[in-house]
Amino acid sequence: MSVRNILLHPDPRLKKVATPVTSVSDELRQLADDMLETMYDAPGIGLAAPQVAVMNRMIVMDCAKDEDATPEPMVLINPEVVWTSDEQSVYDEGCLSIPEHYAEVERPAEVEVSWMNLNGKIQREHFDGLWATCVQHEIDHLDGKLFIDYLRPLKRQMITRKMQKLKREMARG
Repeated sequence: MSVRNILLHPDPRLKKVATPVTSVSDELRQLADDMLETMYDAPGIGLAAPQVAVMNRMIVMDCAKDEDATPEPMVLINPEVVWTSDEQSVYDEGCLSIPEHYAEVERPAEVEVSWMNLNGKIQREHFDGLWATCVQHEIDHLDGKLFIDYLRPLKRQMITRKMQKLKREMARG
């Protein structure tokens, strides 16, 4: 397993729609392991393949974040929201591709998601709370959408300008 570099906004690859995965391979399993390692190292609770410059529809997540909680790593290939609750919830979201920036985003409070696991089997699960927010946030990445896209234009532009400055500073080393 290895930690991969996480793309930072604004990177054009973060705005592209990812390609569906057609089959599970050893290479894909390695990517899943690397993504989990990268997510835990960051640290974060979710990561989408496009964030590590792989344009496949795969996400990893683990919302069991209490120190004494047992890790619950999940790998979802071609995830798709198949049901959403009418009830909405607001969560202060952040993103590993937009470090140190957070904003309240309103999403369905509960969702049902269908996906393929690493054995090629179709799974379906009901998510609520932080898990529901996380899975929707990560699926958005697969569609080229970032959490800041839910914000008012002025706030979104302000965050984008700060990220451009951060990337320039990092490039200077």
